Amino acid sequence: MREKKKVKKVEIRAFSPKVDLFFSILIALFAISCLIPFIFVIIISLTGESALTANGYSFFPKEWSFEAYKYIFSGNMSAKIVRSFGVTIFVTVVGTIVNATITSLYAYAISRNNFPFKRFFTLFALITMLFVPGMVANYLVMSNLLQLKDTIWALILPLALGPFNILVMRTFFRKNVPDSIIESARIDGASELKIFVRIVLPLAVPGIATISLFAALGYWNDWFNALLYIQNDNLIPLQYLLMKIQNNLDYLAQNAGMSAQVSGGLAALPSESARMAIVVISTLPIAITYPFFQKYFVGGLTIGGVKE
Repeated sequence: MREKKKVKKVEIRAFSPKVDLFFSILIALFAISCLIPFIFVIIISLTGESALTANGYSFFPKEWSFEAYKYIFSGNMSAKIVRSFGVTIFVTVVGTIVNATITSLYAYAISRNNFPFKRFFTLFALITMLFVPGMVANYLVMSNLLQLKDTIWALILPLALGPFNILVMRTFFRKNVPDSIIESARIDGASELKIFVRIVLPLAVPGIATISLFAALGYWNDWFNALLYIQNDNLIPLQYLLMKIQNNLDYLAQNAGMSAQVSGGLAALPSESARMAIVVISTLPIAITYPFFQKYFVGGLTIGGVKE
């Protein structure tokens, strides 16, 4: 007699409509609370400096003004911002491609069981995450050894590879690219490069999108490498230029009492609203880009969270 297999019924418990409504409202309130600070920053950047001085910060200012943006984009500053914006976009796009390519190749190699040096290169990546050589060593390598000072590559190569992204992609390859697929492709005569391009990469889109977002955020917000290696005004990225504008505003505000004439001229400077305008200019582009990566980003962060 054939043994009858017992089929376990899995009960799916659904919440009641009232509970669903409660949690929907709760999540909506949480989402709004995340947006409120950025909306508040935009409102302050559009508030007149005199209204800020008299009434402080408010969601409903008595005076609306574009003076902060006019000051930032006035005269030669407008051309500098446009040029710096182009430099930042170029560095972010090229740097993200370089970072995703090198990270994926490195992580794929150490994720395969048949790679004889996978333990060595995994420990090598971990060591670089735990022990940082320091700023002086990095500066000497970039400036004296590689001769990359005052070049666009000085903004790209320092962030071209990171141990955290390597470990994320290594976990992703081990969880989502089984050895059986690789072995079957080898039996069919596919080379390692063809296997990686035709089979591995299509399966690794969520992981690559995740590390690409991390890399893009790092390149977009980077100003420290420009401070160390860039002296050419044509290669200054946006974040570094905005930081210089902010420092100039702070310097002028601190020395406003040097003379009555200078003080009168500086009183009209939109220092507070300009600070917020700088935040908006530097944050808005990357905030608009993020939703396009969100579904891949969530899937990439939950790699390894569910065990089979």
